[in-house]
Parts: sequence; structure tokens; C-alpha cells
Amino acid sequence: MEKKIFLDSAATTYLNAEVLQEMLPTFDTVYGNPSSLHNFGRQASNLVDNARDQIAKAINAFSSELYFTSSGTEANNWAIKGLANANKDKGNHIITSQIEHSSVMESCRYLEGQGFKVTYLPVDKYGVVSLAKLMHHLNKDTILVSIMTANNEVGTIQHINAIAKTAKRHGALFHTDAVQAAGSIKLNVHELDVDALTLSAHKIYGPKGVGALYLKKGVAIENMFHGGYQESAKRAGTTNVPGIVGFGRAMQIALRDMKANNEKIKAVKDYFIKKVKSNIDGVHFNGHPMQKVPHIVSVSFDYIEAEAIMMMLDLEGIAVSLGSACTAGSIKQSYVLKAMGVDKDHLNSTLRFSFLKSTTKHQIDYVIEKLTQTVEKLRDLSPLTKKTKRSK
Repeated sequence: MEKKIFLDSAATTYLNAEVLQEMLPTFDTVYGNPSSLHNFGRQASNLVDNARDQIAKAINAFSSELYFTSSGTEANNWAIKGLANANKDKGNHIITSQIEHSSVMESCRYLEGQGFKVTYLPVDKYGVVSLAKLMHHLNKDTILVSIMTANNEVGTIQHINAIAKTAKRHGALFHTDAVQAAGSIKLNVHELDVDALTLSAHKIYGPKGVGALYLKKGVAIENMFHGGYQESAKRAGTTNVPGIVGFGRAMQIALRDMKANNEKIKAVKDYFIKKVKSNIDGVHFNGHPMQKVPHIVSVSFDYIEAEAIMMMLDLEGIAVSLGSACTAGSIKQSYVLKAMGVDKDHLNSTLRFSFLKSTTKHQIDYVIEKLTQTVEKLRDLSPLTKKTKRSK
């Protein structure tokens, strides 16, 4: 039987069966537009309200502080541009990091073209943002700081609470992209002390095409979309009832099963790392060894290119990634790894393995077998390997 093993959960996850069951009635039974005033519309609106309550409860927010979007990317765009434009009378300086998701990076670059000044904070070799460097760059014109909770390429978790408190002591708003952290770590918006937080359903075994932005009550934001009064008149557009219903249930399940899933995934990840180290020479692991989400492993291989490894593993039915799904298609060197100071020889030789809650050690055994064979084949062909052998 053909093997099919998906080790790219940081890009997306499958739809949980419980989530699918929750969504099914919205396609053919409760199919009204929630903006309509008749019974069909009210039924749909009730489902949306219930999902909003489920997600708000999971992050300890008020339901009125949660706004649905089409994706995490849209939520990040809205947070960065909307918060900046709504507060530009107070200043024009934004601070982010050099390892943010591309939706945050590109939004900041767009704002630079609109006259805003952006500071991109460096990180250490583990991908951790320095609080001291943040404090150094905060000034009277700083209106917004945006630092992701967990990095999508290497998995490193930031000290969000400390960063948020530091930003707010200087009068700046704080936003965090928590897309990759949701389902892995507890997200309590009051404990984290954030003003805005981004979520996405398809990273927590929910449907694609739906995200959310938490916006603290009283925080001003400029609308991106116009034309309707959906989402408390802040985000126009027909409500994605099936997606939102699925998102609510997925978040509820993620919170319910977080401890068990983390333990299972960490055991599989540790088993994978141990097997890689014992079977393959010349490997280097990226990101913080402890301060990271359990499902992501970034590993560099000496003397060979990751794209070749990825393609050969794909032929064996194993799906892995070069990095972020939003940037990997461009086959460019990872700006995240560059910011972390990863050796230039490893910028093209790094793969991201990210595990599902259904990934088994038996599957890992097959992956290790094929990965070992693939690395050996490619190194035999690599001129870099031959050059190293000659120098010895």
C-alpha cells in the first residue's frame, strides 16, 4: 500500500471529524444569511454567535472583542494597517521583528511607503526577540509593536507578556500573531496583556478560509473592508457561516485536548530528533531547544540542498516543507534563518518537519528510513561532499 505521511502541520491540518459534523448542517439546513432578519437568518446568526462565544472563551476575551476574517493573513493585515492608521495622529513609528510572518512583514513594508517608520528588531541565534533591544527602540512616536507568539518556521516562543507590558508602558499598542501558537500553548489575552491577537482555524484542525482578530475593547482600528455592517460594522462581507461554526468547534476541541495532544506530539517529535541524530551525520537543529511549540522541528543538512531532499521524500509519499507555506513557493532563502544568523551554507539546506496529533512513531520510522537513504544518495552526488573529503 502506498505510504502517505503528512509532516507539514505548520502549513495546515486536516479537518477534525467532530468539526466536520458541526459544520454539515450549515450547508443544507441552516443556510440563511445571518444578516437577514427572517428566521433562516436568525438561525444562522445564532450559530455564528455561539462560535464567537466558543473562541472568546478559549482566549478569555469578551465575545464583542472578536472579529471574524477570511484568514490569519487578513487579520494580520487589518491589525497592522488598521491600528497604525487609526493612531497616526499619535505617532508614526512601528516596531516588529525580523522573523514575523510574511503578512506582517509585507504590511509593515506597505506602511513604510505610506510614510510610517518601521524598526525590524533582530533576534538571537534561537530566534528570540531581545527585550533590551525593544526598549532601546521604543520612543514617543511608537504607536504599535507587533511580535508573533510562536514562529512558524522554527517554532520559537517569545516572551509575549513581558514584551506587551514593555510596549504599553511606553504608550504603544501591542499586537501578536498567535496563529502558530493556538492549540499548543494557553492564550489568555488578559494575562498576556495584548491589545490585538490573530488566530486562524486551519492550523487547529478547523476549516481553511476563516480567521479572527481579537481587538481589546476601546482600541481604535480603521476598517479595511467597506460595504456592509457585518462584524459590528468593522468588517464588511457576507459571513462565512460554515467556516465560523467549524472554527468555534475546532477552538473548543483544541482547548479541551491541548494537554494530551502536546504530550503525544512532543513524544513523537523527541523520537524523530533522536532518530535523526543517531542515523544521519552533519545535521543541525534550529530554534530554541526548549522554548518552542511541540510540533515544529527545523533541521539543516550539511552539503546538500533541502529542495532536493523535499522532492525525493515527496516521491516516497512524505510531505515536508522548506519553510512557511506563504513563502516556500518562491524558493527563496529563509529570511527567518538569516535573521537568526544561521550559517549561509545551511540557508538552502533546511527543512521544516511539523507533526500532526495523529502522527505515529511507526510513521516516523518510515520517514527516518527514507530520509537517511535520501541524504546518503544526495551526499554521494554532492560536489561539496567530495570537496570536503578531498580536503581531509
